[in-house]
Amino acid sequence: MSKIPVYMMPGLAASTAIFERIALPEDDFEIHLLEWEIPLKSESLTEYAKRIVEKIKHPNPVLIGVSFGGILVQEMARFIKVRKVIIISSAKSNLEFPRRFKLGKTTKAYKLIPMSLLLNIENLAKFSFGATINKRIKLYEKFLSVRDIGYLEWAVEQIILWDRTVIDESVIHIHGDADDIFPIKYISNCIVVKGGTHIMILNKYKWLNENLTAIIMGTWKDEEDKDQIKKDDETNS
Repeated sequence: MSKIPVYMMPGLAASTAIFERIALPEDDFEIHLLEWEIPLKSESLTEYAKRIVEKIKHPNPVLIGVSFGGILVQEMARFIKVRKVIIISSAKSNLEFPRRFKLGKTTKAYKLIPMSLLLNIENLAKFSFGATINKRIKLYEKFLSVRDIGYLEWAVEQIILWDRTVIDESVIHIHGDADDIFPIKYISNCIVVKGGTHIMILNKYKWLNENLTAIIMGTWKDEEDKDQIKKDDETNS
């Protein structure tokens, strides 16, 4: 049996190093890491997604995207047949954006963000990973590889102006209940990871490694379901 191709897209400005601790059974899966490209002048998110799709070399892949990468893989899925789309620490439409994103769109305040300041690793880490990051900036330095002002300006605008309002119900959404970029109170119909922050791809990798295979294969059940099945089995025995 051929292996299932799994393509992974990191978050805003992040490198593929964020996936270094993610492991899937090698007999069943073949992991491919996608990287951010510098956007072309005036390139739309749709056009960008179409360009990144050209890097997909296998039919019917699984697409996994983190944060802004989650937004991108949903756009990519418009152009190819996919086995599954899984997003982590992301949103399924702009309806799941926090109010500050919506306010930024209305006021165009995002245009006032001094992108040159984000070239500082500490500022970029806070911007990409959220306010909950601690002082381990040296650690995060290896996870942030795209420090191009043009890319940052483009990426922030694409997020704020994302026009998707209809959720694709086939998208599988994994989200932490302590995410400070996309607060859980705005998120619907997702697999909740308790204690998961916006950087849970880094610090909840054990949970992901224990559950991703079942999620991809469609056999996953959350802990409440497992507990209920166990209770039902005990009742019927």
